[in-house]
Amino acid sequence: MIRGKGYLITKAQSAPRLVYSGNCSVLLSALRSFVVKFFLVLTCLFFVSPLQAQKVKKQLITDGDKAFSENDFFAASIYYNNALNMDSSDIVIQYKYAEASRLNYDYDIADHWYAKVLKKDPGGKLYPECVFWLATIKKNKGKYKDAKKMFDKYAKKNKKKKDNYYVKKAVQEVAACDLAQLLVANPDKSVTMIHLDSAVNSKVSEYAPIEVDSILYFSSLRDKKDRDKKNNVSYNKIYTAVHDSVKFHKANELDSLFNKNGIHNANTAFNYDHTKVYITRCIQKDAQSFNCEIYTSDYKEGHWSALTLLPEEINQKNSNNTQPAIGYLGEQEVLFFASNRPGGVGMMDIWYSPINIDGSFGKAVNAGKKVNTIEDDITPFYCKPCQELFFSSTWHKGLGAFDIFKSEFKNSEFEEPRNLGSPINTSYNDIYFSINSKRTAAFLSSNRIGSYFEEKESCCNDIYTFKIPHIDEPPVKVDSTKIFVTQMKLLVPLTLYFHNDEPDKKTLATTTTKNYRKTYEDYSAMREQYKKEYTKGASPENMDRAIGEIDNLFEDSVDAGMQDLDRFAQLLLKVLKDNEKVTITMQGFCSPLASTDYNVNLAKRRISSLRNYFMEYQNGVFKKYVDNPNASEGNIKFEDVQIGELKARPNVSDDYYDTKNSVYSPAAALERKIQIIAISTFSEGSK
Repeated sequence: MIRGKGYLITKAQSAPRLVYSGNCSVLLSALRSFVVKFFLVLTCLFFVSPLQAQKVKKQLITDGDKAFSENDFFAASIYYNNALNMDSSDIVIQYKYAEASRLNYDYDIADHWYAKVLKKDPGGKLYPECVFWLATIKKNKGKYKDAKKMFDKYAKKNKKKKDNYYVKKAVQEVAACDLAQLLVANPDKSVTMIHLDSAVNSKVSEYAPIEVDSILYFSSLRDKKDRDKKNNVSYNKIYTAVHDSVKFHKANELDSLFNKNGIHNANTAFNYDHTKVYITRCIQKDAQSFNCEIYTSDYKEGHWSALTLLPEEINQKNSNNTQPAIGYLGEQEVLFFASNRPGGVGMMDIWYSPINIDGSFGKAVNAGKKVNTIEDDITPFYCKPCQELFFSSTWHKGLGAFDIFKSEFKNSEFEEPRNLGSPINTSYNDIYFSINSKRTAAFLSSNRIGSYFEEKESCCNDIYTFKIPHIDEPPVKVDSTKIFVTQMKLLVPLTLYFHNDEPDKKTLATTTTKNYRKTYEDYSAMREQYKKEYTKGASPENMDRAIGEIDNLFEDSVDAGMQDLDRFAQLLLKVLKDNEKVTITMQGFCSPLASTDYNVNLAKRRISSLRNYFMEYQNGVFKKYVDNPNASEGNIKFEDVQIGELKARPNVSDDYYDTKNSVYSPAAALERKIQIIAISTFSEGSK
C-alpha cells in the first residue's frame, strides 16, 4: 500500500535508505499549526537576550530530534529550519536539516544544505556519509554525471569497508548512473505516458491501479471523513473508475464490504477468471510502520462474499504481508505478495505461494536472489502470456528511487531483471506496474514531476497509463552499435587535466611524444605535493578544508577524467569493430591572463598527448582505423577546433612567484585542461 509519498509497509531499521513519510492531505493543516507556533517563537526573539535565544534554538533542535526519531520528517524539517533561521552557520543544524529534508522528499533543500556541509567538511571527518547522501539526491534529481562522481569517490575512499552497506550501495550506484544516462538518452519512443486526470487522480496519493474489462480499481487517501487521528492521516480506501471509449469517469468509493472504516484498505488483485479478489488491510503503528494482512473474497451467485483472512502460509505472524497478485508459473497458479518475513534476502522481498486445487495455499517461496535484493523489492505483477514478473526495486540498477523491472520465469527460476527504461521509469518513484485484462494498456503509480500535489511537488503518487503492443509480438532487435555510440556521447564533454606547463616544459613545440596516460600518472602522483603547497599559511581551522579541496580536485576531476577516457576508448573500439565511422573533435584551452603563443602551443601539445594515447592504446589497436580508406571498415577521424579562451577567474593568480594560487590551487588547476567536445558518426550524418 502507499501512504502519502510512500508505501504502507513496515520499515526495517537494519540498513539505511530513503524512506517515505507524510500524507499530502494533512500537510496543510500541519503546516498552519507550525507556522503559527514558530511565528510566535520567532517574534519573541526580538525581545529576549542572546542567552534566552540560545535556549530557544536548543529547544528547537531537541524538538526536531524527537520528531526525527519518530520518523516525522516533515515536522523535524520545520524545527531545524527555524533553528537555522537563528544560526545559519551551525554545521550540526545544517546536516540535520539536510537529512530531514531528504527523507521528506525536499530534494532541492537537501541538495543545498548537504552541499553547504560538504564545503565546510570536504574530507568527511564530521559527516562521512554526507557525500553519499548528496550523491543520492543528485541521482534522484536526474543529475547522473554528478551523482556518479560522488558515489565513485565515496566507494574508493571507503573501499576497505567492502561489507559496509553504504559502500555496497555506492558501488552499485556508480554502475546504475551509467545505465540511467543510457536509458534517458534512448527512451522508448513507442511509449507515450498519459497522466490520468482529476476523475481518477487527486492532490493526495493514488496507487495500485488494475483495470478489469473497463473498470479501473485503485487505492487513494482522499477520504477525509475517515481518519486516523493519532497519526493524523486519512485511511486508504479502494475506488473504481469506469472507462468508456474516450475517458475515465469520476471515481467512486467501493462499498463497506471492501472499505472497512478505521483501517487502511488497498491493493486490489483478481484471479484470471475474476471470480476471486484479494486486498490488503493494514493497521498503522506509527508514521512509518504498519501491520498488513491479505484478505480474499469469492464472487458467488451474483455477489461478493465477506472478506476472509488468508492463512498463515500467506499472513505469517509478526510480518508485514501486502500487495497480492495472481500469476502462473507454468501451469501452477500462485499468489505473489511482498513481505518482510524471516528467511528473505533483504527488507521487503517478493514471495509466492502455490494455490492448490482445493483453494488452500502451499508454503511461501522466496522469488530468489536475482529478483530480491538487500533493499526493498515490492509491488509484484505477473504477466501470464509472457511469463514475466514485473516489480519495483530500489537496489537494481535504475534511474533513481524505485524503478520498475521485469524478470522472465524460465527453467523453473526467475532470470536477471531488466529495467523497463524511460519514459516508464524516472528518477522518482515508479511502482505498481500492471497490464489491463484486455492487454491493451499498462498502468503504474509515480510521484514524478507533473503529479498533483497540495503543498509540495512530488509529494504524492498519481496513476499513469500507456498503450502497449500485442504481448505476443517478438521483441525488437537491439542495435548494440547505437547503444555504444550513445554511451560514448554521454561521456562528452570529456575533460582531461594537466600539471602546470605539462607536457614538455619551456618549449614552443606544438606536438609531444608523451602519452596522456603517462602525463596523468605523473600528475596524480603529485597529490601530496599539492596539499603541501596549497596549505602553506593556512590556519588550523582551515587546514582540513584545504586538504579536502585538493582531494576533491584529484578524485573528482583529474582521476575521473582518466577513468572516463579509458571508458571512452573501450566503447570506441567496440563501435569501430562494428565498422562505424567516428569523428572525434578535441579542443585545448589557455588562460586569458597570458594569452601568448606559448600558451597556445602548450594547449596544442596537450591535444597531441591525447592523440598519442589513442595511437598507443592496447599496443596500437586504433592505428589501422585512423583515416582508414576502406569504406567497409571502421574509421577514426580526429578534428581540432580553435584553442578556447577560458573566462578569467578572480581567485586565480597570474603571479609567477605566487605558486600557491597560480599553480597549486584547485581553481588554477581546473584551468589546465583539454576536452573531447563532440563525437559524430557516419550513421548520424547519413540520416
